[in-house]
Amino acid sequence: MTHPMSDEARVIPLRPAPARPRTPEPEPAPREPLWRDLVGEVLRRERQAQERTLKDVADEARISLPYLSEIERGRKEASSEVLAAAAHALGLGLGDLLSLTHGELSRRTADRRRPATVSHRPYQGLCLAA
Repeated sequence: MTHPMSDEARVIPLRPAPARPRTPEPEPAPREPLWRDLVGEVLRRERQAQERTLKDVADEARISLPYLSEIERGRKEASSEVLAAAAHALGLGLGDLLSLTHGELSRRTADRRRPATVSHRPYQGLCLAA
């Protein structure tokens, strides 16, 4: 009696695989928010609080409307000059914008802060200078 042969190889393990205890996978650490996302959210929130349009703020800041929109959506890393122009168009200084953004970052990461587990010791090495 002939058995039909398949094209697949037949694998016979030499010994059974050891049973591994099932331990739950640790949850990945939450991702740090990106600065550009936070800056964009603060700009948008300030603009909407003043009930102003993107066009109005872009024109006053002398920034193209599509570029300001990309900044607000966190798609572009704006230069400090562009951020200052957008902030001034909203009646804010660059420091105000950065302070508001820092506050938002602090609020979002407050629950993730952990005390340092490694104590900081002064460097006891040797430094050579020429």
